Amino acid sequence: MLRALQLAEKARGRTSPNPMVGAVIVKGNKIIAEGWHEKAGGDHAEVAAIKNAKNGAKDSTLYVTLEPCCHHGKTPPCTDAIINAGIKKVVIAVQDPNPVVSGKGMTQLKKAGITVLHGLLQKESIKLNEAYNKFITQKTPFVTLKAAVSMDGRIADSEGVSKWISNENSREKAQEMRSANDAVMVGVNTVLKDDPRLNVRPGKKGDKQPIRIILDSSLLTPPSARVLHSHGGEVWIATVGKYEKKAKALESEGAKIIYVQEKNKKIDFKNLMRELGKMGVVSILLEGGATIFADALKEGIVDKVAIFYAPILIGGSARYSFAGTDFSKSLDKATRLENFSITPIAQDGSKHGIGNILFEGYIKQ
Repeated sequence: MLRALQLAEKARGRTSPNPMVGAVIVKGNKIIAEGWHEKAGGDHAEVAAIKNAKNGAKDSTLYVTLEPCCHHGKTPPCTDAIINAGIKKVVIAVQDPNPVVSGKGMTQLKKAGITVLHGLLQKESIKLNEAYNKFITQKTPFVTLKAAVSMDGRIADSEGVSKWISNENSREKAQEMRSANDAVMVGVNTVLKDDPRLNVRPGKKGDKQPIRIILDSSLLTPPSARVLHSHGGEVWIATVGKYEKKAKALESEGAKIIYVQEKNKKIDFKNLMRELGKMGVVSILLEGGATIFADALKEGIVDKVAIFYAPILIGGSARYSFAGTDFSKSLDKATRLENFSITPIAQDGSKHGIGNILFEGYIKQ
């Protein structure tokens, strides 16, 4: 099952809106075939493994990280393929939370006389597909807040300069995070100040370009912004205002304007999440800035934080404090994190290439 989880991980960022799934076929205490769901619309992991077994799967045991599907989608049911292959035992890490499948796949296999066990490395499998699990049950995206921060909690110096708090190795990791998510999201102030591209740097085979979402309640994004004229995914601009002239100018540069509800003269984050869910966005990497971080945390749309800490002290204006200056006014109202991990990020060879620490944790519900 550990090997099946490793195989599933190979397709991170390329299976949405489907989950990542890995499968291993064992016969005579030997692995005879492996497979994983490589991309949405392609063979599911179980089918890929059965094909790789080359008619040798009869009387074998199948290990799979998620309950096999039992319905017709873009591909036929995996349960049919398992039954037809003559597999005698199926070991499943976790039940599929999708109500179309949940428990039904296991029931179908049992009715065919196949021994079914589930729960092996369940926790690991749930974490693997944390974005899919939320999306399929709540119909809203899984949101990861990502930031680079000094040890005294600054995301920029007193002049607003943030390049570079993190090192090159941390930025490479951030690129992987972008590629793993359906969308990258920032506020319009980040666009006006930094003029970012918000894409995944080309060069790695199979890198996926996420949708680039800008939160812009007054449509201040200039038509000349680099994000509209650089290689990358689609650009969606979420707004609450009916600025027809500005909207047409941005649409003429390829942007898609999304109109959402207003809350306190700003974008209603929860309404935006519902709308993005309807549009099939499963996961979002929220990249800033401080006001957006604070509003997102206050509105409760953040599921996970990923913070790159650099061993530097910047000082200066509280304006550039992480998550704003008034996000949490008292300890009893502080947002708590749980199930956190700390990963050292190696020093790189640049002038300011000091080592970083990646802190990842989940918002306590």
